[in-house]
Amino acid sequence: MINRELIRIKVVQLTYAYYQNGNKNMDNAEKELLFSLSKAYDLYNYLLQLILAVTKEEQKRADIAAQRAEREGTEKPSLRFAYNKFAMQLEENKMLNAFIENQKLTWDNDIEYVRKLCNQIEQSQTYQDYMAGDDDSYEADREVWRKLYRQLIQENAELDDLLEDKSLYWNDDKEVVDTFVLKTIKRFDPKEKGAQELLPEYHDEEDRDFAQKLFRATILNADTYQRYMSETSRNWDFSRLAYMDVVIMQIAIAEMLTFPNIPVSVTINEYVDLAKLYSTPRSGGYINGMLDAIARYLVQQGVLLKPMPEPRPRRKFVHREAGEQDGQEPSAAAQEPDAEPAAGQE
Repeated sequence: MINRELIRIKVVQLTYAYYQNGNKNMDNAEKELLFSLSKAYDLYNYLLQLILAVTKEEQKRADIAAQRAEREGTEKPSLRFAYNKFAMQLEENKMLNAFIENQKLTWDNDIEYVRKLCNQIEQSQTYQDYMAGDDDSYEADREVWRKLYRQLIQENAELDDLLEDKSLYWNDDKEVVDTFVLKTIKRFDPKEKGAQELLPEYHDEEDRDFAQKLFRATILNADTYQRYMSETSRNWDFSRLAYMDVVIMQIAIAEMLTFPNIPVSVTINEYVDLAKLYSTPRSGGYINGMLDAIARYLVQQGVLLKPMPEPRPRRKFVHREAGEQDGQEPSAAAQEPDAEPAAGQE
């Protein structure tokens, strides 16, 4: 489940924290990185467990409604959602039950939130269409939960606040973890019953090694990587850069040089996205141009043995009269390394 996107996010966070911490200890920082990643896997299981908490509450409501109907001689309520086939299979899942037993994480202390979520589900059009429909298949039961998760759990500010109160590690994890929960729901097969496999913590040992190697290379070679930045930028004043920009570029250089099978373009794109998320509004364009220039410099020096595409020619701005098409600005990756900084200076 822990993929490289999540690993890069954690390495950025932990590298920044490492430099902000006066008592720098590499071993402790690495343990913190791995612990932070493990907490993301806890969140994955905890969100799957939320489906069970909702189902349990719905069963209680259905039982109460059935007893009332029997007393009053009215029609008994449908048990379709309370005993949804997908949710019943998830309830008997061996991997999830082992997690619940080992971690002792439950939704029992947040029953009021679970009840509120049940109310939101029951009021939703998705729920009402499902209850009124005549498709009694497993696929329909699985699909309704996939839709409800996307509509009411994936983007839910109240839930985000509740999770953040439980663990600060979960503050930035949920957006990525939600995609894995949805992927898990879609993969469930009724033939597997309780033996259905959830996503493993790591896809393979290589991803765990990726996290450790990337973090160690970033810290241990910091002076060298910052020298590459300085040599490439020439007239850019590093004292005016956003500190997070420097951290992100340092990690990106570490990835370029440490992992020969990852294309340079992939690395640049990943860290441009992280710059947009964690640094200044215009940092993405600046880091795009800088990393492209640094990669080309390292290739020229024989330090980086990866192919690079030919640089795109610079396009000049041309003044045009009203009604004529404006000139287009060249991409940041095509700007010359001695151009004025685009962002993050102040």
